[in-house]
Amino acid sequence: MATVTRHAPETFEDAAAALAAATSAGQAVRIVGAGTKLRWGNPEPPGEAAVELHTTGLDQIVEHNAGDLTAILQAGVPLAVAQRTFAAAGQMLALDPPLDPAPTIGGVVATGDSGPLRHRYGGPRDLVIGATVALSDGAIASTGGKVIKNVAGYDLAKLFSGSFGTLGLILSISLRLHPLHEDSCTAVGATGDADTLQRAAVALAAFPAEFEALDIAWRGGRGGVLARCAGGESARRAQRAAREISELGLEQVDVIEADGQLWERQRAGQRSADRVLLRVAAAPSALADVLAAADRAEATVVGRAALGQSFMELVPEEVAGLRDRLPAGAAAVVLDAPAGSDLDRWGPVPGPALELMHRVKRRFDPAGTCNPGLFVGGI
Repeated sequence: MATVTRHAPETFEDAAAALAAATSAGQAVRIVGAGTKLRWGNPEPPGEAAVELHTTGLDQIVEHNAGDLTAILQAGVPLAVAQRTFAAAGQMLALDPPLDPAPTIGGVVATGDSGPLRHRYGGPRDLVIGATVALSDGAIASTGGKVIKNVAGYDLAKLFSGSFGTLGLILSISLRLHPLHEDSCTAVGATGDADTLQRAAVALAAFPAEFEALDIAWRGGRGGVLARCAGGESARRAQRAAREISELGLEQVDVIEADGQLWERQRAGQRSADRVLLRVAAAPSALADVLAAADRAEATVVGRAALGQSFMELVPEEVAGLRDRLPAGAAAVVLDAPAGSDLDRWGPVPGPALELMHRVKRRFDPAGTCNPGLFVGGI
């Protein structure tokens, strides 16, 4: 078995030097944060990475500009630590992926991870306003700035968001923050009819209320919708949403004030310890077809009702059939999977899009040093 050299640099210069040395030696580098998503992406061929570059030594909150609602974090800062710091000032980073196991901010951005708050605030690339990165030749590049209006320069920050570390190493990230709402209430309703749930999800997405989150859940032919209101008069707004949910034909309509555990369950549905976890993208108007495909595969589902993003947990043997039954235009990416699973992790990608991604890879990492083969198309 090949020996793997492990680096945990504590400065940007040391991180860049480690990348440059690996490139010079013709060695592949596996970039690792807290290691919470090592099963995501294409399985790494045995012995492929000669170097592991861990970001855990880059763990400083460089700046928290409370007045501007911005912050600069090094890539290895645990997301939970950052959130506690921001909460002390009545603020939050509006990214809420599962925190068990505990991810780093660099890993969350690099994989495009998120949670129910994506409904209102968007994903990582919508909240990143700047970044400093190390490239495989040892160069350190920065883009964006500390203020939201700064859009000068090439937008490396958004390009690196969701790139799975295949373009280079994120060293630090500038982020926009939002006020933290202490009060929240969630209106819920249930149904055993997928078409009714789809109509409710589409109607609530257009409902004249600013939901903090709007999710669906589905298991074994039955599920429901969850509409969370936060901030001022959240209880009154949730009651109004509950009346709308009832009028849309759902049952067991209720307003839940202590809703923390409800949303923890939604986030927990985005991970799987021993089965396959699929992330499915489809038009919100195709939700009923997505749920029908899930039922055929005996999959459980949580998802963002207005965004067409669903997470399905199922056994490996059902993945191919489920993909075949998804509506036209839908895509299903394997996130978690049991060790040794022989699955197509990314599914088909249109040729022009794949060629563009290969060109970007060659531009930023021509030697193929960073996380080779991990991303779609073997990038």
